[in-house]
Parts: sequence; structure tokens; C-alpha cells
Amino acid sequence: MKEVAKTNEGSFFTGKYRNLFKEIGLTDGEITRRINANWEELFSGNKSTRIYHQVDDDFGYMLDTGNLDVRTEGMSYGMMMAVQMNQKDIFDCLWNWTMKNMYMTEGEHAGYFAWSCQPDGTKNAYGPAPDGEEYFALALFFASHRWGDGAEPFNYKTQAKDILRTCIHKGEDGNGYSMWNRDNKLIKFIPDCEFTDPSYHLPHFYELFALWAYEEDREFWKEASAASRNYIKISCHPQTGLAPEYAYYDGTPNDENGFGHFYSDSYRVAVNIGLDFEWFRGDTSETEIANKLQNFFADKEPEDYRRYKVNGEPFDEKSLHPVGLLATNAMASLAADGPNRLKWVELLWNTPMRTGNRRYYDNCLYFFSILALSGHFKIWMPKD
Repeated sequence: MKEVAKTNEGSFFTGKYRNLFKEIGLTDGEITRRINANWEELFSGNKSTRIYHQVDDDFGYMLDTGNLDVRTEGMSYGMMMAVQMNQKDIFDCLWNWTMKNMYMTEGEHAGYFAWSCQPDGTKNAYGPAPDGEEYFALALFFASHRWGDGAEPFNYKTQAKDILRTCIHKGEDGNGYSMWNRDNKLIKFIPDCEFTDPSYHLPHFYELFALWAYEEDREFWKEASAASRNYIKISCHPQTGLAPEYAYYDGTPNDENGFGHFYSDSYRVAVNIGLDFEWFRGDTSETEIANKLQNFFADKEPEDYRRYKVNGEPFDEKSLHPVGLLATNAMASLAADGPNRLKWVELLWNTPMRTGNRRYYDNCLYFFSILALSGHFKIWMPKD
């Protein structure tokens, strides 16, 4: 596949990160206080906001407050938040809990992480979800570069490399399945299927994996980055910019199980195009998609967000995570250049974190957006 031409204007090349909150007139002090306050709400706030739970001095977990379980999605998100916030103790507690309770050493999924556990660590399922593995890997690389490596399991860099090697080579011996289709270089929804989830596609992560994975795997990740940038382009609707939750490899919605619409998973596509554009300026189509998304939602109020067909046709069903949707539309402003770009940033700033039992997913997306829009979702490079 032809590699996408990139400029040298992204943060990876310049080392500089835009702060869109300053563009709407906020001060450094206001922004710093907001970031710290939101962190406290998630990690040590009262029961209406907190999603992190410390078990003892060495273990902690992120609770999906809507489903009352612990997911690789949330654990890997928590680790990414912790490394961005320079919170090594919490990072290590999350990784300790993950390795103790989620890592699988037997069966066809050995080397992967069980996607859902109970808060006491009991596995609810013995299957993995690839979005957890890819976030674990980059969070671990960043931890290695920011803090240095320690004794196992805190030999972060080796752990990250091993995760990535398993993700693409699992099944070559006939036991189990890889998380990527090795022919088209596209991530799967789960290892033993042949369709994907557009929100799993993180070309900006793969660019970095191509630098830091085991040397023999680096070309794969370079190709995967180009493949996923193209996939995001073909899976987003050409008029609305909406992507389905599940899709086939040709980009068309996979609605066999009712997941072919723009709904909760789909919101993360805006996160991914925003951050890819900020870090790498990877593809001009990201600006086009961001503009379309923001235009589509410009006349809609968060309390009336819904499930939509990708062509924009609404269902009666309301969005389960309206704050998360608002936050991701705001994060798209990193790629957008349309008239609504800064309006979304201001809307996010004026919207508080969600409270109540559905707050987990919304507020993870919310905090990622706060970090990214303030220039604090950074690439942590090796020190040497």
C-alpha cells in the first residue's frame, strides 16, 4: 500500500503541542487547574465521580461503572492517563492488577489479556479485545521512556514489545489467532473474526510501534499505519463523517448483530483522527472528516444525541454516552479547520464531567480530550 505523505508539522517532528484552550482565551493557570481537578475527580474523587479504586499499596483498577466490571479498555486508558500525568505509582498499580488478573498464560488466547474481569479479579471471559492490547503497548513504551525500566513486570519496554509480537504473530504455529489480519494489516474486532471496529484503528500508535517494536516487526507496523489511515477514510460516511461501530474490511457497516450504526464505539474515531493529525499530520482526509462530524452535530443539543445510521438518519434511541460524544467531537478540533472548530472546544470547557453510573466511558473520553486539547497528550520519546 502506498504510504501516506506526511508533513513535518506534527508534534512528533516539532516537539510542540497546540493548546486550543488558549485559543479561546483561557490562561495557563486556568487550564492547569482544570486538568488537575479532572484527574482528581477520576482517581480520588467522591463516589459520584471516581472510577479508579486502590486495592492496596500495589494494586488498583478502573471500574466500568455502568457494567460493574473491569475492562482492558479502561485499564489501558488509565495507564495512558497516568503516564501523561506523571503518576507512576498509579500506573504501576494498574499494570500490576492487569498482569495478576487479566493476563492469560494458557489456552488459545495465551499471551493476551482477558477483556473483562470482576473487581475481585475473577475473569468474566477468556477472550481478549484488541483495543486494550494496543493501548497497553503504547502506555508501556511511554512509561519506559519517561521513567525508565525496572524489574519485571515493570520492564515496560520489553512488556510492550512482547505484547505487539503476540498481537501479530499469534497463531502462526496453529494455536490461536492474531489480532491483525496479516494480509491487509487491519486490526480485527476480536482475534477469531474477520471484520473490524473503525474506532480500533490508531495509525498514530502504529507509527510509534514502527520505531520501537522488535526490529523484525517494524515494517509491519509501518504498513499497518498506512492501512489504518486509509481505512478510517473509507469507513467514515462521505457526507456525515459518521463511522459504524463494526465494519467489514471494505469499510461498509457490519450490521449483522446491530452494530452497523454510529453509536458508542464510533465516538472514538474522532479521538483518533484528532490525535493522529496533531502528532503526524497523517492525512488531509482527517480534516475533511472532522469538519463533517462537527457540522453534522452543530445543530444538535447533547441531551438529544441519538443512535444514527451512518448516513445521519436518527433512531429514537438516545445516546448512552452524550458527554463522551461531545468530548470526542471537541477533540476532532485538532484536525478540523471549519467554522465550528473552537465552538466545540468552548462547549467542552463549559461542560462538567458526567456523574452517575454511566460516567466511566464518557469521562475517559472527556479526560483524553482535555489532555489533547491543552497540549498535554504527548509523545514520550526515549531519552537516549
